[in-house]
Amino acid sequence: MPRDVGDKLDQKDYKLLELLRQNARESYAALAAQLGISESAVRKRIMKLRKLGVIKKFTIDYDVPGEVVALILVKTRPPVQTPEVSRKIMQNKMVEKVYEVTGEYDILVIARARSSQDINNIIDYIRSIDGVQGTYTMIVLRSY
Repeated sequence: MPRDVGDKLDQKDYKLLELLRQNARESYAALAAQLGISESAVRKRIMKLRKLGVIKKFTIDYDVPGEVVALILVKTRPPVQTPEVSRKIMQNKMVEKVYEVTGEYDILVIARARSSQDINNIIDYIRSIDGVQGTYTMIVLRSY
């Protein structure tokens, strides 16, 4: 997404994004009432935000008892570029999100699985990708 996309958003767009972050299933009518605009204006704004790549997908936030969530830090090594490694990591179906970050590590992976063995399999998968130098994993104990 180009950096100038933020210049194309106004306060209503940011408020709409916040409302959708809280409840992506909120009706257009309810969103319109909260924003003080028409329902058709909400539809147009959402269409614009999707077209600009601001809204990538609508999803849910959930917790399943017994499920394991891991934060995996990944260090890459040249000549393989970090975005190439990130794209390969995203191919694993248990990977929820990939962020390229600053600091000692280059990539932060959020993975969700049914067991610690599945998390271990994800780590093995990541370590097998050309350009990965190492990983550091943290298991989430509790979330709020």
